Amino acid sequence: MESCSKKRNDYSIIGKGDPILVMHGGHSNCLEEFGYRALVENGFSVITPSRAGYGATSKKVGKSLATACSYYTRLLAHLNIEKVHLLAISAGGPSGIYFAAHYPELVASLTLQSAVTKEWLTPRDKEYKAARFLFRPKVEKYTWKLISLMNNKFPQYIFKQMFPSFSNLTYDEAKSKLNKEDVEAMRKMNNRQLSGYGFFIDLIQVNEISSKDLQAVSCPTLIMHSKHDGSVPLEHPYYANENIRSSELCLLDSWGHLIWLGKSSEETDINLIKFLNSNQILGVGKY
Repeated sequence: MESCSKKRNDYSIIGKGDPILVMHGGHSNCLEEFGYRALVENGFSVITPSRAGYGATSKKVGKSLATACSYYTRLLAHLNIEKVHLLAISAGGPSGIYFAAHYPELVASLTLQSAVTKEWLTPRDKEYKAARFLFRPKVEKYTWKLISLMNNKFPQYIFKQMFPSFSNLTYDEAKSKLNKEDVEAMRKMNNRQLSGYGFFIDLIQVNEISSKDLQAVSCPTLIMHSKHDGSVPLEHPYYANENIRSSELCLLDSWGHLIWLGKSSEETDINLIKFLNSNQILGVGKY
């Protein structure tokens, strides 16, 4: 893996081949790894910048979606990449949509995975109020430290406790969809997550995206979402599918928001690789 941390931008690169630019989800950074193995094994280069306020990327980059996306174009120019597949995950959805809408010449395809595509958490939501308290910049490191310590000591217990935040199914209903590796995957996730200023920026920017942005997306688009997502409601993929004219909706029977886990994770990988291969980048942009 190649990585670079600068004053304003923090990113990682893994693999060789057609480049995929990843807009990671909330509480994540350039060290994200869900779904990456299949992409690298199938001949793709995965480029992950830490979004505004996450990792070592400056919170100033998050002044607006427009400002943030202009930094991503500079990163691609720095890497001499002319065109990418764009992969936007969860709270990274608005960044991916805005980038695809405003820089169509740089984007060969767009994939939305468990992505926010419209108004999401607002001040009237209890989840918003809890997030404002638990993940504010002066507190979030302690919040994640406590979560990771508890998760390392009681992995199965913490998995069950966190499960309802990711799935609309009860734990008993989802048992047949779980893999034995899921508990360890969530433990690792909780050990690498930090919010910085990023999640507070997300709470603002997720509500900046408009239907006009979605309607301006012209590249082939794959919308992947779990039928049982407990974090980002099904209204979001349906809304994206209605407004992006060149989109295809892929609803998965995974146990919840983390579509790279569970017994259907292979289906997630197969559908994504098939879509990317059908929209290959020819002659430009290889890393």
